[in-house]
Amino acid sequence: MAIDALVRPLLALPLFRGLSPLQLTEIVRRAERIIFRPGDALVVENEEADAAVVIISGPCVRIDDVGDRTTRSRGEVVPEGSMLAELAMLIDFVHTTTVIAQGPVKALRLTRERMRELMDEDPALAEHFSACIFNRLKLLADELKSIDSLIGDARIPAQISAPVGNTSAAQTI
Repeated sequence: MAIDALVRPLLALPLFRGLSPLQLTEIVRRAERIIFRPGDALVVENEEADAAVVIISGPCVRIDDVGDRTTRSRGEVVPEGSMLAELAMLIDFVHTTTVIAQGPVKALRLTRERMRELMDEDPALAEHFSACIFNRLKLLADELKSIDSLIGDARIPAQISAPVGNTSAAQTI
């Protein structure tokens, strides 16, 4: 598969936006190119991850039988162009779900080891990823503050206005 066809999916992912064509090409060049067969697991819940996986083409589903009913999935489609375990290419990470190939799936594995080598060679790449993650954390913190504010407002009972000053009939002088 031509490099351009492998770079294209990265362009759609927020973490890679703003990188130069040369940086993107180098990331793809160092990525492991993998073809999964139907039934193969791309990632497995509770297993340690050493790489992010970008789905280039092919059908996949997320399977998750653990957790409460609202977080379970028995076949949620994972679209082409998705990145699984994004942070695994940067830090230690444990998969929180399982993704299974439903047909032949072409994917890129962006290993932590190769990404660290690349960031050592190109500090601007490390700065880019750091800024992206910082901005996401800031957005998350702002969201949590907003939720906390809403919850806090809901818990505060209406205040009864107390009269100002001494209201007793007998005042001392």
